[in-house]
Amino acid sequence: MRVTLVLAMLSIGLAGCGERPVARVAPPSPAATEQLIYVATQRNLRDPGNSFGQQRPTKLNHVGMTVSIPPGHKIGQIEWPDATPDANTDFVITESRHFATGAAMRNDLLRRRKPGENETVLFVHGYNNTLSDALYRFAQIKNDFGVTAPAALYSWPSAGDPRGYAYDRDSVLFARDDMEKTLRLLSEGNDKVFILAHSMGAHLTMEVLRQAALRGDRRLLSRISGVALMSPDIDPDLFRKQAEAIGPLPQPFVIFTSREDRALGLISFITGRKTRLGRLDSPEQVKGLDVSLLDFTELGGEGSDPLKHSVAVTSPLAVGVVRGMIEHANAGGGRFGDYMVLKAQP
Repeated sequence: MRVTLVLAMLSIGLAGCGERPVARVAPPSPAATEQLIYVATQRNLRDPGNSFGQQRPTKLNHVGMTVSIPPGHKIGQIEWPDATPDANTDFVITESRHFATGAAMRNDLLRRRKPGENETVLFVHGYNNTLSDALYRFAQIKNDFGVTAPAALYSWPSAGDPRGYAYDRDSVLFARDDMEKTLRLLSEGNDKVFILAHSMGAHLTMEVLRQAALRGDRRLLSRISGVALMSPDIDPDLFRKQAEAIGPLPQPFVIFTSREDRALGLISFITGRKTRLGRLDSPEQVKGLDVSLLDFTELGGEGSDPLKHSVAVTSPLAVGVVRGMIEHANAGGGRFGDYMVLKAQP
């Protein structure tokens, strides 16, 4: 059993083994699509690869990166370069701007906003992610979902290594204060923030919202225009305690689940054989909480995620469903999340 567990852990972190790709710079192509991502991170910006075993940085850095997506991009995929990066075939960075302060980054974001916009989409990545992984994934999500609002990435100091599960759990706690600062920055004035969090990033998000509630900061919580937790790596009992401490949850509050999520299946095994939040299949399991479940189990047949841990953003079928929901909400048909069929009962 011990050998099986080790092999399973290695399979989950396969992308982190050997030579791991990093974001590369290349000249722009007029045929490509560009996505501007603002980044707040404690990571060392000079080293976008893994950091397992290294001391965690304490300075919060702010940068804007333009990610170019090739004209032949396939929904749900990241086209990493095989050798020389080329904007015609690969995800590449075509421009980056370092900001001396968070206020400078916010000013740049405000300057580029469309008239009438007051919401930023904030992405919080999960376990075993490098800065390159998180940056390219969010650019792919923004492109494939058709998100037009300004986009910001909070990249916490994950080890970016399959051996670093415990390290990453500690990093979540380490990162709480700086993510809260980022939320305050993005929600100044009358601005709002929609949070999209994946896997262990969902745990970080819940901890930050809980922390704000315990401080009595209802103003910050009121500026959260919605939360979507994708494949959340959280014990359901812990989630309930977090939600109860937060009080009224931001709305809509959506949990993307899949019963075939193999990564969460293994984590359930090593954490006591209890189903993780991202594998729930019934709203009765979160009864009494103002949340909605969206079950992607039947939509995970295609895509670039063999572990089914990112189905919502890697399966073309799932991406189409979410994009349709966003477009319907933007057209005035209601809020994102109003169309869930698995709604928890009071």
